[in-house]
Amino acid sequence: MEHRTIGELMTRRVVSVQLDTPFKDIAQILADNAVSAVPVLDSIGRPAGIVSEADLLRKAADRSDLSGRTPLPHLEAWERERSEGRSAGELMSAPAVCAHPEWTVVEAARLMEVQNVKRLPVVDETDALLGIVSRSDLLRVFLRKDKAIKEEISREVIGRTARLGAAGVTADVVQGQVVLHGSVDDPLLIPVLVRMCASVDGVVSVSEDLKPAMASGSVEGSGAAS
Repeated sequence: MEHRTIGELMTRRVVSVQLDTPFKDIAQILADNAVSAVPVLDSIGRPAGIVSEADLLRKAADRSDLSGRTPLPHLEAWERERSEGRSAGELMSAPAVCAHPEWTVVEAARLMEVQNVKRLPVVDETDALLGIVSRSDLLRVFLRKDKAIKEEISREVIGRTARLGAAGVTADVVQGQVVLHGSVDDPLLIPVLVRMCASVDGVVSVSEDLKPAMASGSVEGSGAAS
């Protein structure tokens, strides 16, 4: 089975900043491009980290008083000066957690979960920036049409396991939810079919109503004998 890769899903035109980009410039870039975060690149174009709205707000709150109130008026000028002086290299979350274009959605999603990040810069073998992929990009896989999912299951799952005893299996797909019907020659094949279907891009869940073919045949035979 072929899976959509991160290279296919990523955004290629990436807005980025440099290590020395000032606080206020970062805020303006985020606003102008309607993005919530940008990669921070080093001098040779490699992602050094990510700077987000949350990073900017966290730094802006650093000088709030201990009771959580907003900064006092006499500190506003100081705060403006501080904001202009802070750079992306100081503000960013680092190091950058990156993906590679040949990765699958599962690989990228697993890394996002483990590292607790919302987006991944995508880099080549030299660590040069190629694009960026977000959680919403990964979710595009689940917008795949039911017809396309069913066709792939019929061809790549049932078709490839037919000689192993899955020739009597059919699949229904509604809103990405797969239900397998029919019979299999060997009941040990059932969990294999379920796992294979679950790995198809766009599948949300898999359930089955499969019965061993030998068992159904014996029931029919006993009924005929009586």
